[in-house]
Amino acid sequence: MTATLILMRHAKAVDRLEAEDDFQRGLTARGRSDAADAADALSAAGLKADIALVSPAWRTRQTYDQLLPQLGAPQLEDPMVLYHASTDMLERATRDVLAPNRTILLVGHNPGIGGFSHKLAQRCNATRRLPAGYPTATACVFELADCDLEQPSLVTCINPRA
Repeated sequence: MTATLILMRHAKAVDRLEAEDDFQRGLTARGRSDAADAADALSAAGLKADIALVSPAWRTRQTYDQLLPQLGAPQLEDPMVLYHASTDMLERATRDVLAPNRTILLVGHNPGIGGFSHKLAQRCNATRRLPAGYPTATACVFELADCDLEQPSLVTCINPRA
């Protein structure tokens, strides 16, 4: 029994100086386009999400909204704890929803989301397949043997800007 985990960094957001506060920063036109491109690539890979863990920040919610038409209508969870969550916090949140034959979408922020992806890639000797710095709108897909984060395999890494 396996589970699938999609780890995605939010798409390109407006500069901090262009928003009232960090939490309210929305996507740029490029960000919306990149998120839609990532959604197309995930859909082309045959992926549909069952549950989505999404930071409640405006840029992550807008990224998630761009994914919805292609990735189905997953159950959404957007607790405040996911806003700028650490790698360990993201791993704990993922463990809480892991289940056989479930596809989990996690949309978050760097450095936590990139750190989590690199941690999983390191466990399966695939770090060289991840882009440096984990750019905006990057999505990595991992298969988890026995629903175990200790036994990942990297399926694909999508970087719309590459």
